[in-house]
Amino acid sequence: MDERPAPEWLGDVTLGVEAWAGKQPAAVEPVEMTTKRRQPKKPKKPRPADPADPRNDPEPDHEAIARKILLDALTGQARSRKELADKLEKKEVPPALATRLLDRFEEVGLIDDEAFAKAWIASRQPGKGLARRALAQELRRKGIDDDVARDALDEIDPDDEREAGRRMVRRKLRSMERFDDQTKTRRLVGMLARKGYGAGVAYSIVREELSLADDDDAGDVVSESDL
Repeated sequence: MDERPAPEWLGDVTLGVEAWAGKQPAAVEPVEMTTKRRQPKKPKKPRPADPADPRNDPEPDHEAIARKILLDALTGQARSRKELADKLEKKEVPPALATRLLDRFEEVGLIDDEAFAKAWIASRQPGKGLARRALAQELRRKGIDDDVARDALDEIDPDDEREAGRRMVRRKLRSMERFDDQTKTRRLVGMLARKGYGAGVAYSIVREELSLADDDDAGDVVSESDL
């Protein structure tokens, strides 16, 4: 049995190829495996707190916040005291603070329910054709005191209210030519009732406008026959 020592290249492909080619294998220096250690990350320095950020204020200025809520709500339009009180309540402003600020806003004239009621009527009565009853309901929903609302409603001229109703009926009649007078009357009276007109006033307005419309139609027929 051949007990010659195993060649040095046994198990090493490079040395084996060189031995097979008749070359003297070069000495192979052992490679020292080194592991590079990862340097630990330096902790980030905390950012300084922004004093302007209310989240960084341990004791926020509740009064300043509530005042801003009121001023934002009043920007561009007047509001009743109840509307503003509801906004503060929704934002969970303490009741005592809310009352104090609302009183202060009234003192300087930023809240004025009397002026609000008059302005509301001036915009809704001619534009929407609302009568006293409908306007009174709207003011009540706005939280206006009944006495304050009554004083403002008393300034409405009955003739202006009636004329507003006539204009609405006149416009509506243009799209009701296919209906008979009974149907027209029922629908027009119902429309005026929804606008706050009493039954007597509504029927009177509708009868007048239907009569005028019939006279206009009769005039048109006569004019055509004269041609």
